[in-house]
Amino acid sequence: MSIEEMAAILGWCTVVNFCLLLLSMIVLMFFKNPVQAIHAKMSGLSTDDLNRLYFQYMGRFKTLWIVFNLTPYLVIRIFILGPVAS
Repeated sequence: MSIEEMAAILGWCTVVNFCLLLLSMIVLMFFKNPVQAIHAKMSGLSTDDLNRLYFQYMGRFKTLWIVFNLTPYLVIRIFILGPVAS
């Protein structure tokens, strides 16, 4: 696998994972009550516990996205291949 192919794969992983993060944020912002009702029935947790878990999930997902997708892509793109030509 060439470095260009690796950069392309990491680039698409970054885009897909960012879209999942954005979708999660939108669902939790606009459909919080129905989602909480479903999760409360499934897990037996209170809404306060679910709010804390949602916040932790979003924070961890964002941190992992930055560490494992965005940072390696930017390192390959900037330091190895050079800046994107326009």
